[in-house]
Amino acid sequence: MKNITIIGGGIIGLSCAYYLQKEGYQVTIIDRGNITDSCSFGNMGYVSPSHFVPLASPGIISQGLKWMLSSTSPFYIKPRLNLDLMQWGYHFWKSSTAEMVQKNGPHINDILQMSRRLINEMRTDIGDTFEMEEKGCLMMCRQQKTLDHEFHLADEAEKFGLKVERLNKDQVQQLEPTVELNVAGAVLFKDDCHLNPGKLMATLKKYLDNNGVQFQDNTTVTGFEKSNNKITAIITDKGKFDCGEIVLAPGSWLPVVAKMMGIKILLQGGKGYSYTYRGVENNIKYPAILVDGRCALTPWGNQLRIGGTMEISGLNSKVLVKRMKGVYDSVINFYPGLKIEIPSADKIWNGLRPVSPDGLPYIDRATGFDNVVIAGGHAMLGVSEATGTGKLVTDLIQHNTSKIDTSAFKANRFS
Repeated sequence: MKNITIIGGGIIGLSCAYYLQKEGYQVTIIDRGNITDSCSFGNMGYVSPSHFVPLASPGIISQGLKWMLSSTSPFYIKPRLNLDLMQWGYHFWKSSTAEMVQKNGPHINDILQMSRRLINEMRTDIGDTFEMEEKGCLMMCRQQKTLDHEFHLADEAEKFGLKVERLNKDQVQQLEPTVELNVAGAVLFKDDCHLNPGKLMATLKKYLDNNGVQFQDNTTVTGFEKSNNKITAIITDKGKFDCGEIVLAPGSWLPVVAKMMGIKILLQGGKGYSYTYRGVENNIKYPAILVDGRCALTPWGNQLRIGGTMEISGLNSKVLVKRMKGVYDSVINFYPGLKIEIPSADKIWNGLRPVSPDGLPYIDRATGFDNVVIAGGHAMLGVSEATGTGKLVTDLIQHNTSKIDTSAFKANRFS
């Protein structure tokens, strides 16, 4: 039985373990924490085929540097003298063209639709315990020009075979009869679904535990032993671990771990914030992305999570309260009838999304090594692309041809 070691116990690492153990591999997961809190836990829980437009797009660049350098804006890049950040920023700018979006969109669509199908199979297999609902997701717009643009995106979505509904203000209000809205309209992407990401992680980890996957928690990788074109051992603060094949899936720490192998990966941690309310009276019924508010909401029964923002400020967990206040203010602007209070600073959750320069993941064998596979850079689509990534990584390990074209996910595409 071949030994596989996965570095990283987020949703990508666990999804890779899920498919690999099914193929009979002995899987060990090494994680720097204890798999109880990471970006995989505090996100909005969307599985979204609708998100086929990459983060690097003309819409981002058109906001200009002033927007990116404002600490209160939805997309903030903290200025600092850092070569990796400058290189990432250069390739982000190069990727943010209409031509690149046209080129990359189909590849994102392929992995999103693949993952959307697979999450249903996984739910049947591991147990329906993570509050998954298949009612779609609303793209809500306050301004008519934003709604017009969203209707245009709906046209593009239909070309990919997605089911959409274009809604005016009254039609949206009918979907949310208990909460007063202040919107021009919305697009309902009916193929999207949402789930509770913390419960998904707990359910998946329990399943893997029960099926022989080993977990090495609270363990930091400090180096590797190499022989010829293979990594032969992983060095950690808890000792040395022999390995067969390795999957690198440590989220925003991917560049740090890859550098220990002599591999350069362009990736930045994009900090997001969220807060979860409990016991919400007259809660909303549909998850929603507030397009011109640049944030999102997800309901689970009488619970409600609000969250958003993209903050490129390094690998840290510092909370900028004014960024969460911006999220709260946007939510209240869209939902004036929603009875929630602004969260206190000490209760605000934050996590780092691993952002590649072009918004596409890295899913590829590492150049120079025969036994290393890279799986990272999923940005805000970690949950959305997790099952597909796990399946593609398994194909790479087995040297199988994947069902979708993975050429856009090459790990060395910025070299």
